[in-house]
Amino acid sequence: MEIEGEIWIDERELQQEFVRSAGPGGQNVNKVATAVQLRWDVSRSPSLPEPVRERLLRLAAAHLTDQGVLVINARRFRSQERNREDARERLADLVRRALRPPKPRHATKPTAASRLRRLEGKRRRSDTKRRRRAPIDQD
Repeated sequence: MEIEGEIWIDERELQQEFVRSAGPGGQNVNKVATAVQLRWDVSRSPSLPEPVRERLLRLAAAHLTDQGVLVINARRFRSQERNREDARERLADLVRRALRPPKPRHATKPTAASRLRRLEGKRRRSDTKRRRRAPIDQD
């Protein structure tokens, strides 16, 4: 399965299981296993360079088992074939997103105007709270 450029996932690494699906399909839902569970052992896959693997494990953390197996459930469509294509496309999309390293963050300083606005807001809040206090007895 080609992802992008030189990144390929060997078909033998993917396991798919068809299960019964809830949702649209009428009585067909009770008889035919149309939902697809696509499994791929990301942590042991030789198909990914190490930095991409690390980003993918972070990106897809909600879809991973404790052993590092990525599980994608596809049940959007009423046919096995369309669900299989959907699962594979979602897997490819996840890997494509992991291929791009995140942009480095450049620290910025607040502008002078934003600092003034912040301090003015704090001053107004302080005045409001000061006026709420009980007057001090001067005996």
